[in-house]
Amino acid sequence: MKTDTAADVTSVNIYETSRATGESLRPAGSVAPETGAVQGLIRITLDASKRYQTIIGFGGALTESSAVNYQMMNEGMRETFLRGYFSTEGGHGYAFWRTHIHACDFSRGRYTYVDEGDVSLKSFSLDADRNTVLPLIKDAMAVADRPVSILASPWSPPAWMKSNGDMLRGGKLLPEHRQTWADYFVRYIESMGEEGIPIWGVTVQNEPDATQTWESCRYSAEEERDFVRDYLGPTLERAGLGDVRIVIWDHNRDLLLDRATIAYQDAEASQYIWGAGFHWYCGDFFENVQRLHDAYPEKHLIFTEGCQEGGPHTGAWELGERYGRSIINDLNRWCEGWLDWNILLDETGGPNHVGNLCSAPILYDRNTGQMLYQSSYAYLGHFSRFIEPGAVRIGCDVSHADLLATACENPDGSLAVVVMNHGEYDLDYTLEWMGRSYEITAPARGIQTLVTGLS
Repeated sequence: MKTDTAADVTSVNIYETSRATGESLRPAGSVAPETGAVQGLIRITLDASKRYQTIIGFGGALTESSAVNYQMMNEGMRETFLRGYFSTEGGHGYAFWRTHIHACDFSRGRYTYVDEGDVSLKSFSLDADRNTVLPLIKDAMAVADRPVSILASPWSPPAWMKSNGDMLRGGKLLPEHRQTWADYFVRYIESMGEEGIPIWGVTVQNEPDATQTWESCRYSAEEERDFVRDYLGPTLERAGLGDVRIVIWDHNRDLLLDRATIAYQDAEASQYIWGAGFHWYCGDFFENVQRLHDAYPEKHLIFTEGCQEGGPHTGAWELGERYGRSIINDLNRWCEGWLDWNILLDETGGPNHVGNLCSAPILYDRNTGQMLYQSSYAYLGHFSRFIEPGAVRIGCDVSHADLLATACENPDGSLAVVVMNHGEYDLDYTLEWMGRSYEITAPARGIQTLVTGLS
């Protein structure tokens, strides 16, 4: 690799994470353009004249489980944790966050913000989150040095609003409580605003096509459409909250196109819907993201949740690779924002009140008092640290099956190119940009971000 120690406006700076070295997000030098034509190498070709979606940002979910683990840390460790995720100075600079509207599986138990049967919502209060979720969000906001967008999602209405009388195990929202539930969204958004926490958007229901052992509620596509059209959309408008984005589906990619199409084909419902969110728990189905964009290019797409299921998977390299592969493929199919699930869990992958333990990019080991950074943390950083909110994805063509890549132009005109080599061997390639060629090596089972200076 030809390097130049004094990077100029035509250089490419490289940041790398490699399984072979075990080093994460390390500066790996800068590369100057070759003076002559380069022949015979794999090519990644950028075309800034091809412009696609604008990026909202990258981030994760600030859950009660994350808050509980955060509170176990000493003050110094909390500061390290917060800066590692939310600062742009040596941290990930997370600009897109998610949180839950009252309880979810990654809570310590079932709870809501109102008393049983209170249709008037006079008892509404965020007190159940006052010592956990709210302090975590506020501490993160104090460290964040760029504007953030916060998405809020319900896992279930209160039990008394549901057909099964239980926040767990599915059930449906009772017709007589549709307006009450829409009003509940308003009270939540307004109450969060009073706490100094602006809500950028809401999803209608987390995973509406699943009956889970934890908090869940089922909606057919028609029921979700009708709730938005007849209740949630008009209620937000009347409350002066029409700028809060409504995101439908919030479930897996497999049914993304079918579910969104039913809502978008209803003009009255569609006027209230900003876009669709999706998860990864059913397999890839990346083509459905592209197909939905092609069918409804005026609508937006965001990845609203993904994590490694089945425990913490401490030290597994495959965690990061799953993230990198998904983020690149989603971005290349018009996804505008990408949200990890819990930002912090304990060494078991919890707490979770129904035993649905999972991994997180940072684990807090309660036995040793240490933070354990997982490969997923590094892979996420290759996107969130270098692709800024407001960046625009540009043309990026790759000539080898073992390389995945995506490229964005940041608001200041610099480029960030993320290249992932999921093969077993290092690959030499040339980056072609504005008539210049840069010789670079992609490490086996690794990921790198290439950052250009201003041209």
